[in-house]
Amino acid sequence: MTDTTSLWTPAALEAATGGLLHGDARAITGASIDTRTLQPGDLFFAIRGEARDGHAFVRGALENGAGAAVVSQDRAKEFADAGPVLAVAAGSEDPVLDAMRALGIASRARSSAGIVAVTGSVGKTGTKEALRHVLSAQGETHASVASYNNHWGVPLTLTRMPSSARYGVFEIGMNHAAEIVPLAAQVRPQVALVVTVEPVHIEHFRSLSAIADAKGEIFSGIEPGGVAILNRDNANFERLLAHARASQAGRVISFGEHAEADVRANRIVTRPDLSVVDASVMGVPVTYQLGTAGRHTAMNSLGVLAVVHALGADLARAAISLAGLKPPVGRGERTALTIGDGAAFLVDESYNANPASIRAALATLSGIETSGRGRRIAVLGDMLELGPSAEQRHRELADAVRASGIDLVFTAGSMMRHLFEALPVANRGIAAATSADLVDAVLDSLRPGDAVMVKGSNSIRMGRIVEAVKARYAVGTDPREAPLKVAP
Repeated sequence: MTDTTSLWTPAALEAATGGLLHGDARAITGASIDTRTLQPGDLFFAIRGEARDGHAFVRGALENGAGAAVVSQDRAKEFADAGPVLAVAAGSEDPVLDAMRALGIASRARSSAGIVAVTGSVGKTGTKEALRHVLSAQGETHASVASYNNHWGVPLTLTRMPSSARYGVFEIGMNHAAEIVPLAAQVRPQVALVVTVEPVHIEHFRSLSAIADAKGEIFSGIEPGGVAILNRDNANFERLLAHARASQAGRVISFGEHAEADVRANRIVTRPDLSVVDASVMGVPVTYQLGTAGRHTAMNSLGVLAVVHALGADLARAAISLAGLKPPVGRGERTALTIGDGAAFLVDESYNANPASIRAALATLSGIETSGRGRRIAVLGDMLELGPSAEQRHRELADAVRASGIDLVFTAGSMMRHLFEALPVANRGIAAATSADLVDAVLDSLRPGDAVMVKGSNSIRMGRIVEAVKARYAVGTDPREAPLKVAP
């Protein structure tokens, strides 16, 4: 293979991984660890998952057009007749994963792109997508797919990064201490952003301060002279600032509503489907429209503009681009529904949940004024990884429900039942054991004029409720034209 347009040449693959290529590799145009989403030309990594060994899928990957498969040297003979394989030295727990890390590191080394790393307890995926959106308007931008932010997601994203990229945006996650350090070392960001610190994955930490320390690990990998970006409004700002100052960062930029924030929101106007922000960016006045709803996303957009400034990209162009930003599926996506002769409004927040993100979602729902006999309805599933305080943190959401003017609450899961029981009887819908048990009750309860929001942790599978609502009620007008008003 001599195709110079390939993502990786055979020589580069062997040099980076120390492996030996058997057979003639096809043009490598991508990378994959999952045959269900593999595209022709992908380099397939046979890594070992929690339940299955990727070597069991090598033949299928090659039959489906993989450019080559990366396998452990002690398994290579099994695939001698299957197609091109890159055999990497055995010896570690997962040599193929080690090879993927090595290739990711080689990708970073050859790149001249402006590299950004994003972490935070809440909002990191949405912020990463916003950065992808605004930077793509200014040059070739490579970014993490979905929430590929862990020990395999980060090196896979690095491996996929073309050398021609002008910008690279990487999401880095964790649920234990010391997980971010090796990932930040691979990414080596010039700009590192911590969106916020909240009690997420608290069962694995002694305190909120310990979570802040774990998020602060992102600065350990920052390039010399790089820029650290912090949420000035967060209670752990000073702790994160200490981590940034102890790193090789040459500069710290803060964002928020705080009077001392470098990128400051002077005024935020929220509507059901968008927000308008009047801000000051390093002393420069900037007013822009954000194509997603919610005060929390408006606040995170300040971090986006801080990154744009730090990269030396066009700030005005980025601010204009934000008007075209749409919420990702499961993270605030809006859908207009037709129920009988009327319209209703669905807010899909089903991807994940924690106390901070549920409060933010409830606040967004409160900004939608229903029509006729319509109500604001919250459908909430259990929040996980909250440790001994789980029962209390679920029950405490009752205050946010009342403050947000939510009319009716449906819950799924044993923990959310504590919230359900803390609510006045008039605000109770149905409390079910699982999301599947809740589907029919939610469907049958909806009526014209309603605004319904669905949210819960991934494993609770609240997305099945969203799918059922969309399936039963034909999509009506665009949400921007739906007959719903902004609450005063």
